[in-house]
Amino acid sequence: MFHRIRRRKQDPFVIEARRQHQEMWEMAQRMSCPPAPAPQAGPVPPQSQVDAGASEPVAEVDDFLPPELRVPSHDQVDGWMMPWPWPLVLDGEIVTCTGCGAYRDWIIMATRAQIWLRCRAGHQQQEKRLDVAWFNQHSGPAADNTLFAFEDCLRHLGH
Repeated sequence: MFHRIRRRKQDPFVIEARRQHQEMWEMAQRMSCPPAPAPQAGPVPPQSQVDAGASEPVAEVDDFLPPELRVPSHDQVDGWMMPWPWPLVLDGEIVTCTGCGAYRDWIIMATRAQIWLRCRAGHQQQEKRLDVAWFNQHSGPAADNTLFAFEDCLRHLGH
């Protein structure tokens, strides 16, 4: 076992990776930021309540993201969609479309605490065995596009 460890220490790939890691660590040390200011003891009163002669005015800073980077909240959209190209297996059985019998290439929609499945042919059915927590776990990070029309969402997802 120890002979493998000794051989790995001499591996050129490992040596190069260690060198790069050391360089990155040193660069991070050189670029270290100054310490953050200590938090204030209490809430800061608005500028109108501060004495005019006590200190110079403090500019208000908007600490929110710009509108183009904000993700809409749940009350601003009717629901969320994601593609599911694989067969959907629940409780050991494959879910099939009640209209056409399709068993894969679903659009899964989460809306008003309900999960709906839509097949390629356009049939929709509610799936009571799934919940919004399952949807959130499997949908991944926020979508790259926010579309506010149902048809636009379907078109974007290839249906």
